[in-house]
Amino acid sequence: MTTGTTKVVVTGLGATTPLGGDVASTWDALLAGRSGVGRLTADWAADLPVRIAAQIAVEPLDVLDRVEARTLDRSQQFAVVAAREAWRDAGFGDELQVEPERLAVAVASGIGGVLTLLAQYDVLRDKGARRVSPHTVPMLMPNGPAAAVGLDLVARAGVHAPVSACASGAEAISLGLDLLRAGRADVIVAGGTEAAIAGLPIAGFAAMRALSTRDDDPQAASRPYDKARDGFVLGEGAAVLILETAEHAAARGARVYAELAGAGMSSDAHHVAAPEPTGAGAARALALAMHDAGLHPADIGHVNAHATSTPLGDMAESLALRTALGHSLDNVCVTANKSCTGHLLGAAGALEAAITVLSLHHQLVPPTRNLDDPDDEIGLDVVRMSPRTVSTGAALSNSFGFGGHNATLAFRTA
Repeated sequence: MTTGTTKVVVTGLGATTPLGGDVASTWDALLAGRSGVGRLTADWAADLPVRIAAQIAVEPLDVLDRVEARTLDRSQQFAVVAAREAWRDAGFGDELQVEPERLAVAVASGIGGVLTLLAQYDVLRDKGARRVSPHTVPMLMPNGPAAAVGLDLVARAGVHAPVSACASGAEAISLGLDLLRAGRADVIVAGGTEAAIAGLPIAGFAAMRALSTRDDDPQAASRPYDKARDGFVLGEGAAVLILETAEHAAARGARVYAELAGAGMSSDAHHVAAPEPTGAGAARALALAMHDAGLHPADIGHVNAHATSTPLGDMAESLALRTALGHSLDNVCVTANKSCTGHLLGAAGALEAAITVLSLHHQLVPPTRNLDDPDDEIGLDVVRMSPRTVSTGAALSNSFGFGGHNATLAFRTA
């Protein structure tokens, strides 16, 4: 029986993103500082106030069987693609190496099957109720991606779908950590997915003035920490981590990328969308993650920042880092993946956790794109222009979501 001191490790990674159809291509693109942002050319985008987004690099129908994919929302398709890659990467094959009753899933989405909802509403309006698909509800429900992955991998220890906006993917990984420590499973398939590039979500975010309006130069639109930052770029995709107890991983001779050493959660109770301006809630999540992991500020060498490229959000996160890490922040390098990938909403925290794991594994931090004129008030050592070789044993990954959700994951080298 496992206990609260159980060591949890990452043994597999999977992703499909605006930069590539798998982890390797996404990682290579990040190291090169390439952008996955482009113009929206579809007719439905013609009259939108913002006409740029970070669309997926490899369509799921190029990977999945079309009959199988037909009953899955796009967000579910992404989740299955990423989960299968992570499962293979962890060394699990067709021959199951974990009892189904000891395998659980925690795959989150911030919005769920919104594309199905919008498409089937159009069917209802234009063709009548009898033409609405019988798969509508399973395809639109927020737990649909987790259910699809659980069915695909035959997970019987529980299928979970935490929803906390842009912190959802990180919260799913935190839940996986808790489940393993509680002894409720030996292996967790944890991550996040999102497919919300459509007229209504874009119009809604634009009405909030949350999106960059730099339509004339899409690849320069996401500018974390830059003086000219004006909002985030909507992205889509999924990322999944295979989490195991170290004991289970060792027993099967698994390759270990890193240790998931701790997690911290907090809430701002400030505003449904705006960050608490001093970063106090985010700082609590950072401190709780370090405490949970048995780490001190001086142990941290790298932070993968939430850094959406909004004027208020980037500033609040920098203040949170200064509060939580103090003078040790002077020795910490920061990167902001959304400058290349756009903001994957409920999948962002999972993707950035996977990138943090790779940064520790390779001791290499990808650069932040478009940081041409750093905001003097931010005061962070942001990796820019080219990757940076690091020598660190621990790193943090931040995720914050509408509703005041704060989540920080702490990773340690294997």
